[in-house]
Amino acid sequence: MKSFLQKKAALMIMVLVLLASGFTQTGQASGQNSDSLGELKGTYDFNSSEEITVMVQLDEPSITEAKHKGLAQSEANLKKNREQLKSDIAALIPDSEVEREYDHLFSGIALTLSEKEVLQLTELDGVQAIYPSVTYQATEFSPEKISSEEFSPEMMDSAPFIGADEAWESLGITGKGVTVAIIDTGVDYTHPDLAHAFGDYKGYDFVDNNDDPQEGEGQYHGTHVAGTVAANGNIKGVAPDASLLGYRVLGPQGGTTADVVAGIELAVKDGADVMNLSLGNTVNDPDWATSIALDWAMAEGVVAVTSNGNSGPNNWTVGSPGTSRDAISVGATQLPYNLYEADLFTSEDVEYPTAKVMGFNDDEELLALDGESYEFVDAELGRVGDFDGVDVEGKIALIKRGDIPFVEKAENAAAAGAVGAIIFNNGEGEIPFVIPGMAVPTLKLDDVDGQKMVDELKAGNNEVTFDIQFDREVGETVAEFSSRGPAYATWMIKPDVSAPGVDIVSTFPGESYASLQGTSMSAPHVAGAAALLLEKNPNWGTDKVKAALMNTAESIYDENGNVYPFNTQGAGSIRVVEALTAETLVSPGSHSFGVFDKEKGRQTERQHFEVMNLSEEGKRYSIDVDIYDGDKHIKVNTSNNLNVKAGGTQKVNMNVQVNAGVLEPGYYEGMITLSRGNEVIEVPTILFVMDPDYPHLSYGGITSVTEDGSIEFYMNLNRDVDYAEMYIFTAGFAPVAYVDTFGPLSQGDHDLTLDASGVYDNLDAGDYALVAFIGKGDVEEGYVIGNFTKE
Repeated sequence: MKSFLQKKAALMIMVLVLLASGFTQTGQASGQNSDSLGELKGTYDFNSSEEITVMVQLDEPSITEAKHKGLAQSEANLKKNREQLKSDIAALIPDSEVEREYDHLFSGIALTLSEKEVLQLTELDGVQAIYPSVTYQATEFSPEKISSEEFSPEMMDSAPFIGADEAWESLGITGKGVTVAIIDTGVDYTHPDLAHAFGDYKGYDFVDNNDDPQEGEGQYHGTHVAGTVAANGNIKGVAPDASLLGYRVLGPQGGTTADVVAGIELAVKDGADVMNLSLGNTVNDPDWATSIALDWAMAEGVVAVTSNGNSGPNNWTVGSPGTSRDAISVGATQLPYNLYEADLFTSEDVEYPTAKVMGFNDDEELLALDGESYEFVDAELGRVGDFDGVDVEGKIALIKRGDIPFVEKAENAAAAGAVGAIIFNNGEGEIPFVIPGMAVPTLKLDDVDGQKMVDELKAGNNEVTFDIQFDREVGETVAEFSSRGPAYATWMIKPDVSAPGVDIVSTFPGESYASLQGTSMSAPHVAGAAALLLEKNPNWGTDKVKAALMNTAESIYDENGNVYPFNTQGAGSIRVVEALTAETLVSPGSHSFGVFDKEKGRQTERQHFEVMNLSEEGKRYSIDVDIYDGDKHIKVNTSNNLNVKAGGTQKVNMNVQVNAGVLEPGYYEGMITLSRGNEVIEVPTILFVMDPDYPHLSYGGITSVTEDGSIEFYMNLNRDVDYAEMYIFTAGFAPVAYVDTFGPLSQGDHDLTLDASGVYDNLDAGDYALVAFIGKGDVEEGYVIGNFTKE
């Protein structure tokens, strides 16, 4: 292990390197007046000649920002300022190239240049900020294509579950006259269930830069999303009579900030009423170019709906643009499903008491295992390469937890021909997750029972017999993969709402259908619901649409009957008819009171919300604010009662007092409740005491370990960090050796290679863990990046 002095020396070296290079952590030149420089978001390697693209934001406000701030602005003035900036850049960095220009929602340009030249942009007149153009991916897992022979309209059960069919049949609301923009991988507008929704102008392709937004070859995501919104054929989307526009911003390798922002801008200019972005990255930051564009789109009257991400179940895993202050971010739920008990048999006197069903796609597939015996095979970590040369056709894959998500392990097993999988824990205790919708019936074991199966296999007892019995039905639950909030810096509850996102059947290119899961699938349910609301209320602003969806959402409970935290479910699962018939709206639909960190005495913050009475009669509401924990040390003062005239809006002020010094650090949830007889509106709220528990690392994993001790691994960082010290531990978490330090590192994804040859040669055969101690300021946190075995 590194000594304390060695660790301090490493920190000192990093500080000296930063000072010697003349740059602070944000990349601004030290010793200069930072007020005269553009803000540099992210961290850059100023010694790198690699070409990158950045988003350069002008001081001049965009057309929309100026409009809403009461400022004078014109396209001509913005063009003049961009031309001046482009001229200055060309003189300073002649090899740079302008990729795109923006004026409506985002004021600036997308610029490609050498990474080492980025800092020079901060010194130019008229530059407000520079953002990295990061990669966005569609937020879904692999599709299960459904042949025309096995397809049934009854497979599309998620729209009826949220009440869309009742809106069509009882209220006559189908989304007619409302246009929804699908900002995605393109859309197969020739699909029989989608052709009705497209006119002569279909949108734009920002990947190939032409006016044909047809789904890219080998892609399918946008078509599936579009079907959930507005299919009207063999299946019906949530808003079957809505019109669609397609904007292709994601290619086979994902898309860039530059293209996503361009798609958002054009959708607004083209007159979209709603836009759906089932895409994201893993950056938990509300002040990102894409989030800024969505916030201004909402201000301009376009309802922006985005997926919350698939990096759950830990808190702080929401990524941009789900971090947007104003857009509606959506988490994923699983529709009600049956729970089963399970037992395994491999040989006499060997018991597996922790055996449980983790997940399955179809009850019949799971029950087909009952009473049957199958050969089981060691599939290591269940990665694609772990099945190379391994015969699992018609067999059970025995898989160890780690490195990749559970869902991917099951998908890889299915692709290799397995009829089931057993996943065992890589650390002490049971795996706490139930994940419906797994590609093959999957059971789970703790580490002890898992090792028993490994030992049985080594002993030649390679056959397993299943006993599967029905237990009970579980109601709608939050999908384990669904990213959680809160959002960094704003401390907002995210997601805003949830909707079905597991095993969603929708349109697939080539007149086909497929089942997909991910928050990509939940977001279009909300976009379709927004279209229904706008058909009924064409003059509504985005705040009313968002409030209606949040105020009428239904609370979600886990399989044990415990209500999920707000940062897991948001305001709850949307219910279309309730949103359409709401007579009272409260905006915003959730509250964050922020951070209270005063060590002595009370800290007071002020907040407010608005109550909108949509009915034709005056109403008197009672108001109650309940913070669930904190007792007498958290007080919220507001009106006990409120009178709002017919069709009127009333502002309600709140004073929040917190004695943080006597409370346990952490976050505290509560509920603001407005009631009038049987009409009850609940508004989730949250506040933080002392430094929010915002982890440095979102996730990580080992990609490969070579025989010479080269370890390739990846980390996704929630924030810029000073360093990541890498250690090898035993599988029992006893320290073995310090290896190396990386840093400083920027927020986001990092693919790194660790030369551990000097340590690896001396390791005995066995299981080990790669551990990172990641530091920011005075805070250091330890994480297990992944596990590996030395033979």
